[in-house]
Amino acid sequence: MPQTPTPADLQKGHGPSSEEATLTSERGRTALAVGVIEKIAGMAAREIPGIHALGSGFTRTFGAVRDRVPGSKSGAGRGVKAEVGEKQAAIDIALVVEYGVVIPVLAAEVRANVIDAVERMTGLEVVEVNIAVNDVHLPDEPDEEEPEPVGRVQ
Repeated sequence: MPQTPTPADLQKGHGPSSEEATLTSERGRTALAVGVIEKIAGMAAREIPGIHALGSGFTRTFGAVRDRVPGSKSGAGRGVKAEVGEKQAAIDIALVVEYGVVIPVLAAEVRANVIDAVERMTGLEVVEVNIAVNDVHLPDEPDEEEPEPVGRVQ
């Protein structure tokens, strides 16, 4: 019988695969790519009022450029990193918050919403959600400039 990884194992990237989680039942297996867990966590975090964006400035800029490339992946998991084992997941989220929010309260709401969404949708136990607040968006600050579209037709 497989041994359930500990939170320390998850932090080190051990377990059946750091690229996917495999849920096994009597009638078969279900494989979940890490990107699925990251997207679920990203969407759950964005549902909380007071979140301006996910990811660091560099991550958001690079992601905006990547989003413009035809066939590229969605940015729903941007700013989120997940590590998975057979039955557990650990998630790291980088946030930019709106000025004026109470950061500890916001972090608790994000953490609870992410845990609820990931556990409900995947069946994995979320052992930790680490939140890094990388910036505060000020009311008079413009959003980061989106790069011009790349392509011949505009």
